[in-house]
Amino acid sequence: QVQLVESGGGLVQAGGSLRLSCAVSGRLFRFNTMGWYRQAPGKQRELVAQLTNGGSANYADSVKGRFTISGDNAKGTVYLQMNGLKPEDTAVYYCNFEGAYIFWGQGTQVTVSS
Repeated sequence: QVQLVESGGGLVQAGGSLRLSCAVSGRLFRFNTMGWYRQAPGKQRELVAQLTNGGSANYADSVKGRFTISGDNAKGTVYLQMNGLKPEDTAVYYCNFEGAYIFWGQGTQVTVSS
C-alpha cells in the first residue's frame, strides 16, 4: 500500500515562510510528475507547482518568485518552500505524485494571517 505523508503546514503571518514536505510511505514507483496543489474554501483545487522527472519545474503565476519546489524522484520526496506568504495563499495543500498511478497526500492546512 502506498501513502503520501505530508507535514509542515501551519499558521504564519503575511510575509512569513513555511516549508511543506511530502514522502512516499510504502512501495516506490517511477513518477512522471511530483507536485503540490491547493484548495481554498469555495474554490477548485489548483496546481501550485510541479516537478517533472526530467527536472523541469512549473509554477502557477500567482506563486512565481515566492515558492520553490524541489524533490527526489528516486526517494519519493517532494518539498515546497513558500516565502513571502500572502493571505490569499491560505488553503489546504496536497502533494500529488503521478505515473502509472496517481497518489494524493492527506492535505495540510496553511493559514496566512494579515
